[in-house]
Amino acid sequence: MAKLFVLDGLDGSGKSTQLEYIDKALKAKNASYRQISFPDYSQKSSSLVQQYLAGDFGKNVGDVNAYAASSFYAVDRYASFKQFWEKDYKEKDLIVAARYTTSNAIYQTAQLPKDQWDTFLEWLEEYEYEKLGLPKPDMVCFLDMPQEVSQQLLSKRYHGDESKKDVHERNVEFLGKCRETALYAAEKFGWEIVPCSRDGKPLKREIITETLLKKIEKCL
Repeated sequence: MAKLFVLDGLDGSGKSTQLEYIDKALKAKNASYRQISFPDYSQKSSSLVQQYLAGDFGKNVGDVNAYAASSFYAVDRYASFKQFWEKDYKEKDLIVAARYTTSNAIYQTAQLPKDQWDTFLEWLEEYEYEKLGLPKPDMVCFLDMPQEVSQQLLSKRYHGDESKKDVHERNVEFLGKCRETALYAAEKFGWEIVPCSRDGKPLKREIITETLLKKIEKCL
């Protein structure tokens, strides 16, 4: 059975970039691994997620409750697992995932009052890992990029066109709360925190990549 390494972080934290360089490093070592990413926008299973992020069910965070929104993402993960990587999970040494159940723990917990966080997080773990039977991560690394830095990176990604941001990305206050829930979940579940900035500026990509590769080595 493969080890499942999950890379997560808020929008603009550099997950896609890090995944690209991790992929190059692991291929150079001829590692027996599979890379996956969520949501899987290339598949029909992500249609509810896409509608949700586009604001089809409500333009504001909270218009769709945390349990319903979590189900949209969970179904996409289940379909991906059953169709595309269940065999690899059983046969390879490593699965590297960008976003996972952990993203529900971050973004959907942030919709709830703090006195409901534990109840929701425990429901989420049981729902996805026990009821749906999705693999539980062996290690989760959270890319901790301060909100003011990640917003700059997001604006750069969209060339200054704020209208391209989804329902989460455009809500700065909500993203601030998401960082709080991420650090809360990290402490509760033992996630690894990877700092991604220094003195208000993003760290060099190579520094973060090296840290993540060492974490993967530890996971194996």
